Amino acid sequence: MTAYLVALRAIVLREMLRFVHQRSRFLSALVRPLVWLVIFAAGFRAALGVSIIPPYQTYITYEVYIVPGLCGMIQLFNGMQSSLSLVYDQEMGSMRLLLTSRLPRTWLLFCKLLAGTAVSILQVYVFLALAAAFGIAMPPLGYLYVLPALVLSGLMLGALGLLISSTIRQLENFAGVMNFVIFPMFFMSSALYPLWKMAESSPLLRDICAANPFTHAVELIRFALYESVNLWALIWVVAAFAVFLVGALIGYDPARGLIRK
Repeated sequence: MTAYLVALRAIVLREMLRFVHQRSRFLSALVRPLVWLVIFAAGFRAALGVSIIPPYQTYITYEVYIVPGLCGMIQLFNGMQSSLSLVYDQEMGSMRLLLTSRLPRTWLLFCKLLAGTAVSILQVYVFLALAAAFGIAMPPLGYLYVLPALVLSGLMLGALGLLISSTIRQLENFAGVMNFVIFPMFFMSSALYPLWKMAESSPLLRDICAANPFTHAVELIRFALYESVNLWALIWVVAAFAVFLVGALIGYDPARGLIRK
C-alpha cells in the first residue's frame, strides 16, 4: 500500500509542478473562459435576453447560465492538455518507463487521471472566484456542492484525453485531433444554450447534443452549483468515464495497444 501512495504522490506532484512552471498554460486556462464570459456573452444576451431556464424556473442572466459550461470548458481543455503531455511523454520515453514499473498499469494511469483532475479543479475554482469578482456569483453552498461534480467530470474528460493519447503516435498529429474533439463536444452541448433552444431550430441537433457526454458533464456541474443533483447526468458521466477508461487501458495494453506498436 505504501508503494501505491508513493506513486500517487509522485505523479500528482509532478503534474502540479509542471502546471506551476507552465505559467502560460495557467493564464490561457483563465483568459479563455473570461473572454467568453465578458465579451462573447454580450452578443448571446442580446439574442436570448433573460429566459426561464430549467431546472431553476427563475429568471437568470445569460452570464450566470454559461458559467457551468465554461467550467466544463476548462476541464475539457485541461483533459486535452493532459493528453498532449502524455503524447510528449511517449515520444520522450518517460511514459514507457512509468508503465514498466512493478505497480499495476491501471493504478498508474488512474494516478495520471487524478493528477490532471486536481489541476483542472484548481483552475475552475480560480475562474469561479474571478467570475464572482465580476459580480457573477453562485449560491454560497454551490461552491462546495460542485466539488464532487468537478471530480467526476474531470475524471471523465481526463479519461477521454487518456484514450486519445493512446491512439496518437506523434506529437504533430495531436493538434488536429484535439480540435476535432474539443469544438464539436463544446459547441454541440448545453454549455452555451439550453437544449430546448436547440430543439426550436433542429430536433435532430437537440438529440445529438443530448447524447454528448460533455452535455451531461455541464449539467452535472450546473445542478451542483445550484445545490442540486441531476441523477441522469450523473449516470451518463459515470458510464462515459467507465467506457473511456476501459478504452484507455486497452490502448495502453502492451499486447494490444500503443506500446506494442
